[in-house]
Amino acid sequence: MLKIRNICVMQRRWKGGKKRWNTLQYKKNNCDRALESFDDFYGSVYGNRWKNMRAALLTEHKYVAMVNNFGDTEQTCSMLEMDGAINVKSLIQLAKERQVGGSGEMLKATRGNYDIDQKLDALLRKQQEREVAAVYPSGKEEGHVAPQQLQTNKQESTEAEPEKFEYKQSLTRALEHDVQLDESRLVDPQYGTGGLYEYMPAHSIKGMEDWVAESEHYKYYQTSADFPLTIEADAAFQFPEHLALYTYEMGNCSDFKPPRKCLTGVLSHFLMDGASILPPLMLQVQPGERVLDACAAPGGKSLLMLQTLHLDQLICNDVQESRLNRIRHVMQEYLFDFKQRWSGKRLSFSQSDARNLQDYDSYDKILVDVPCTTDRHVLNKQDNNIFKPSRIKERLRIPELQAGILANCLRLLKPGGTLVYSTCSLSPVQNDGVVHMALQQVFTEHAITATIKDLSQHTALFEDIFKFEQPKGLKYGQMVLPYLPANFGPMYFSKITRNS
Repeated sequence: MLKIRNICVMQRRWKGGKKRWNTLQYKKNNCDRALESFDDFYGSVYGNRWKNMRAALLTEHKYVAMVNNFGDTEQTCSMLEMDGAINVKSLIQLAKERQVGGSGEMLKATRGNYDIDQKLDALLRKQQEREVAAVYPSGKEEGHVAPQQLQTNKQESTEAEPEKFEYKQSLTRALEHDVQLDESRLVDPQYGTGGLYEYMPAHSIKGMEDWVAESEHYKYYQTSADFPLTIEADAAFQFPEHLALYTYEMGNCSDFKPPRKCLTGVLSHFLMDGASILPPLMLQVQPGERVLDACAAPGGKSLLMLQTLHLDQLICNDVQESRLNRIRHVMQEYLFDFKQRWSGKRLSFSQSDARNLQDYDSYDKILVDVPCTTDRHVLNKQDNNIFKPSRIKERLRIPELQAGILANCLRLLKPGGTLVYSTCSLSPVQNDGVVHMALQQVFTEHAITATIKDLSQHTALFEDIFKFEQPKGLKYGQMVLPYLPANFGPMYFSKITRNS
């Protein structure tokens, strides 16, 4: 007869650096890479404030509920108010009453130096030093001298470090031209393979054609303006009469009830990150205007502009058919009789890279919500994460893509037309840096000048809801900061009018 013995399971000891009892070796994922990058970049830019912003980004964000005008509007508003939500319109009215008799200061183009400029310069130098250290680990090996700074301009390299430039030239010549074979290095066939008789010198390093220096990302941020620029206060802000938005007060993290089906067959309300309401609101669409949403997916901002009941024609554009299908799905769920009353008439769809749209001088208003690093998403979601190692080239060239989209959209505007550029990133490079680059590009290549609209008086109306960048280290726009009691954003937005 078999006897069952007691089985003792002993934990196996694994050495893992500081963690000496790891059962599995720690593996860095995409979110970890994003957090590490942000700690270095944003920690340098925002200093002590980054700690609180970091905590907010790693926490579930708050929503705003947009009531659907094509559903049971009054019942939906009553339901939200019974749950303790507050109508954004009433908060703005209270803020306007507080502003009576006062006026915001107009933003000046020559308001002085910005601390952020020095911080980004220091960050660029630090990143360049890291890259040099990666190529020259010791910097003291015989025959190798580690350069002090990566040079991208050949003329600057020649003047500043002639010896290094000569050394670089000699390497270039060796790589570009066949080197004379050394006969003494031929191998006798009896000792080796006949294929070794021919020696082909290396002409390139595999993979280098796809290599992009991390420091190149920061160089998109420029500070000197060599183009005409006017900055003036925007006209008075008007909240759309028929738009109903609801939020909870600062510090209240209650969740909204999910949308329900209305008698008309559409959903009752749409939930979106609260900061996302600001770019379309600041665009101030008016009846009779032709409006383009250049990067429209997933469709929340387009839906908000339609809910104002002002638009005569809205064109939703995006680069991929799958993204356009997401927009169509949203519109079908929220617009009554979508196919008969909306599709192709007041609302149409366009599939194109926004850099390639060519119907120039034809739009009254354009919303330019460009692709970006999506800071909150990359810290919390592994899927579609721009910090995936295979997407590093794409990530570092995001500012170049953004500037191309913004520059082309400025050309699509009618003279006197207005656009709002926005990102969901805290990066000064993707925000003010891209605006600066695009304004410079359209002036240099197409002689187009623009006026930046100062929105500081408008954002003051929303200070009971959002936390904005204060003291403002921004040149061309405004930004909602992640903040635990009001965990919206990040959201940067800049309003630009094309001069006639």
